[in-house]
Amino acid sequence: MSIDRPDEYFLNILNEVRKLPAETELVEFKHNNTDPNEIGEYISALANSAALLGKVTAWMIWGVDDHSHDILGTDFNPHLAKAHNQELECWLLQLLSPKIDIRFHSLQVDEKPVVMLKIGAAFRHPVQFKNTEFIRIGSYKKNSRIFPKRSVSFGVFLIAHPLNAR
Repeated sequence: MSIDRPDEYFLNILNEVRKLPAETELVEFKHNNTDPNEIGEYISALANSAALLGKVTAWMIWGVDDHSHDILGTDFNPHLAKAHNQELECWLLQLLSPKIDIRFHSLQVDEKPVVMLKIGAAFRHPVQFKNTEFIRIGSYKKNSRIFPKRSVSFGVFLIAHPLNAR
């Protein structure tokens, strides 16, 4: 179940993450990168990193410069975007395993369009995109097989995490 939030909720989050000195394991800024495969890989990486850090949510945000964090605006419209003749969100959800909660939200900031993708943390199992697990190392997206220590700690997190005690 998802709760619809007003634009002010997203604007407050946007203002907070823009104060960060750089992108993190939980936040990725994009300007106009709309490659569906890359978006799917980032969802996997951000969801897995959120779980590793004990956070509930990670964010991918279009329309923000990744260095200055200035609002640039974006041409990306996730509600019109297609991937392989399917709506983007539907296509992404088909290729993510296990399924997690992702929600696109569009808003105007200083009369410029911004898109925020709220990504739920991985739960019980690392999130894969096209059968591959990704992870964030600082502000970089990496295949988790390259960093086995991060994968092992993810397994420990999943067993010990209080949400998994149900």
